[in-house]
Amino acid sequence: MSVPNDRLRRWEQARTARLSNLPWLRTEVQSGRPVRFVADEILVSDRGAGIAHRTLSGLGHRASEITEDEPHAGLRRLKTRGLDVSAAVRRLREQLPGAVVGPNHVFVSTPHEHGGPFGPPVPSDAPPAKLAPSATGASSVRVVVMDTGVWTDSPLPVGCYTATAENQETVLDGDNDGELDSDVGHANFIAGVVVQHTDAAQVRIVKILDTFGVCTEADLAAAITSLTDVDVLNLSLGGFSIGDQPPAILSAALSTFLSGTGRVVVAAAGNDGVQDRPFWPAAFSSSRSPWAQQVLAVAAHDGNDVCTWSNRGPWVSLVAPGEDIVSTFIHHPNFASGWAAWSGTSFATPKVVAALVERVAAAGSVAAAAEQVRAEAGQQPLGGFPSLR
Repeated sequence: MSVPNDRLRRWEQARTARLSNLPWLRTEVQSGRPVRFVADEILVSDRGAGIAHRTLSGLGHRASEITEDEPHAGLRRLKTRGLDVSAAVRRLREQLPGAVVGPNHVFVSTPHEHGGPFGPPVPSDAPPAKLAPSATGASSVRVVVMDTGVWTDSPLPVGCYTATAENQETVLDGDNDGELDSDVGHANFIAGVVVQHTDAAQVRIVKILDTFGVCTEADLAAAITSLTDVDVLNLSLGGFSIGDQPPAILSAALSTFLSGTGRVVVAAAGNDGVQDRPFWPAAFSSSRSPWAQQVLAVAAHDGNDVCTWSNRGPWVSLVAPGEDIVSTFIHHPNFASGWAAWSGTSFATPKVVAALVERVAAAGSVAAAAEQVRAEAGQQPLGGFPSLR
């Protein structure tokens, strides 16, 4: 077995063990792919809460055992032990057409699924590229990397980004297995890609993923709707959904975040090597939502073709370099320089963010810059997709 494949195998085993040990997480295999969600709970908009209670009772759950809370405004979360989440969601969608109804999906960062398709990051020498300090002033483009927190002991200088104390990380080995947690340095790496390719970005890191690259849909939706001072949102995370339907709560959050604004979301297409299933939130790029054009879905290429491990499909907006990318990681005995090489659509995504940022001044707006990136990529297709080289 080759070294990359051996590392991938060990990484996948560690990932599987980690996810299987989370008592609150459930995984269903649908069309051969995992759909992950929080056990024993559903999410529904306020107006559907009463019907949801009656539906759960009809599925055999005592009213006294159903609890309800409000994870954020306009949204109700109903919990009860032993709930068949898929059955409850299907029944409620029939009764509440057009309403916000869904499981609380669990999303993962997009090297997490394949450990950076060739395994975990590997040490690398620092490239000659200069790291641009975080831009300031009215002309700077405000970029939010919503991801893991950031580790400050890194070759990514603090002056290249901003992050409040609650968005900083200190843990390297949360499960005490002697290995770095799977997503240590993920946000550092993404921010490093951005600042290597543009000096016009004001980068801010907002923590949503844990050190294993996991978050819930409800938490992600709440974090997105809380953003204010942002022009471009980098989401190097995602997952599949029940019935391949748009995740309802995330859809509502993105509608709030994007509607009537010039904002743009750049999202990773995922690393499952599939062509026939949408991966969210990237797949919102081809949804019927009026803000769909404000979402760029990014697959990965290796310079010659779309990477075999990259998801693709009609919802992909463009492909960008995603194999053996070199960027800032963490200072660690195994990473002498603090730099690493890593692969994944996670890292193709910030390359597109940087390209977009570079074009804002000339284009006049973030939305216009996004359209310019699309148009330019369309002039140099690769593997049947518009391509950023």
